[in-house]
Amino acid sequence: MPDTVPVYRPDLYSRAAILDPHPHYARLRELGPVVRLPRHRAYALPRYAECKAVLRDHDTFASGGGVALNPVTNRMSRDTTLASDGADHRRRRTLLAHRMLPRALRTIQEDVRQRAAETVAAAVRAGTVDGVTLAAALPLSIVPDLVGWPRDGRDHLLDWAAATFDALGPLNGRGVRTAPANLAMLRYTRALVRDRALLPGSAGADVLRAADDGRIGPAEATALMIDYLAPSLDTTIGAISAALHLFATHPGQWEALRRDPGLVPNAVHEAVRYESPIRGFARTVRRPVELAGTPVPAGARVLVLYASANRDPREWTEPGTFDIHRDATRQLGFGYGRHGCAGQALARLEAEAVLTALAERVARIEVVGEPEWLPNNVIRRYARLPLRLVPAR
Repeated sequence: MPDTVPVYRPDLYSRAAILDPHPHYARLRELGPVVRLPRHRAYALPRYAECKAVLRDHDTFASGGGVALNPVTNRMSRDTTLASDGADHRRRRTLLAHRMLPRALRTIQEDVRQRAAETVAAAVRAGTVDGVTLAAALPLSIVPDLVGWPRDGRDHLLDWAAATFDALGPLNGRGVRTAPANLAMLRYTRALVRDRALLPGSAGADVLRAADDGRIGPAEATALMIDYLAPSLDTTIGAISAALHLFATHPGQWEALRRDPGLVPNAVHEAVRYESPIRGFARTVRRPVELAGTPVPAGARVLVLYASANRDPREWTEPGTFDIHRDATRQLGFGYGRHGCAGQALARLEAEAVLTALAERVARIEVVGEPEWLPNNVIRRYARLPLRLVPAR
C-alpha cells in the first residue's frame, strides 16, 4: 500500500469505539478521503463524496467477495443478495425486492398505520416505556409476516438479527461469540425451507417456488430468507429508537413536528443521517483505481463508512445538529445504488407510522434513565432506552 496514504491505528471495532464512534469518524475525516486501517487490512472511506462514488461504481467496487471484514463470513454469505454482483445479484434481488417497493407496500399501509396507532396508544397508557421495545414492536409484527416466518418461531429473531450483523465486522471476539446464534438461525431457516413451513402468500413462499422451478438452489433459498429478515429488523429498530432519543433530547424539534406532521418523512431521513443504523460495509477493488487522487490497488478492501459520511461537514451544514427541516434525503444510511437497502421503503413506512402516531398523542418525550447502546460490530442501535411519554391534553 502506498506510504502516502494516511494511517489510522486505533481499532474502530473496539468496545469503546463501537459505543462512541463519532470521535473516530471525525479524526478519520480529518486525515483524508482515503485512510489505511492496518489492523483490518483495509482502506476506510470516511467522507461522503468517496462513499457515494464507490457505491455507484459497481463495476470497480465489488460486493461479490463479501461485504464483511473477515473471510469466514464472506465465504458463508456468498449465496446472499448482499454479497453478490451482476446477474446473481439481479436474480436474487428481483425475487423478493418487488414486495418491498412503495407501490407494493400500498396494500399494507393502512394496516401498518393501525398497528402503529395501537402500539403507541398502549405505550402512552403505560407512561414509562423502553424506547427499544416500542421501536421493535412494529417491525417484529410486520417483517416476519411479509417474509413468511412462522409465528411460533419468532422468540429469538432479535438476537439472531444482531448476531448476523456482528458477524459482518472483523473476526474479533464479538464476532466469534455470535457463531452459536448464527448457526442456530441457519439451522432453523434450513428446516423451514426443507419442511416448507412458511406462511402462504409470503415472500418466503415465492422463494420456495423459485427453488422448485430451479431458479435458485436450496442454499440460496435459505440465504435469501435470512438476507431479507435480519436486516429489516435491526436497521428499522435502530432508526426508530434513534429518532425517539433525538426528539426526547431536542424538544423544540418535537414541537415543530407536532405543529407540522408533514415533516415526518424528512424527520426519518434526518434521524437516519444523524445516527445511521449501519456503520459501514466493505467492497473489493476489482482493478487499480484512484479515489480522490489516492491510488488503491486491485484486490484491496475498502470500508464504506456510511455513518461517517452522514456527518461529513463537506456535505452537510452543521452535521452535528439534528434538524428535521434539513433536506436529508441524500443521506447514505440506507445505502445507495444497486445495493441500496431493498427494504428501505418498508423501514420508512414503519418509522413514519410510529412518529405520526406519537405526534398525535404525545406532548413530550423524556429520557428518564441512562440509555445503553448495543455493542455490535455493524449495527448502531440502542439496547435500552428508558422514556416517559407525556400525553397531549
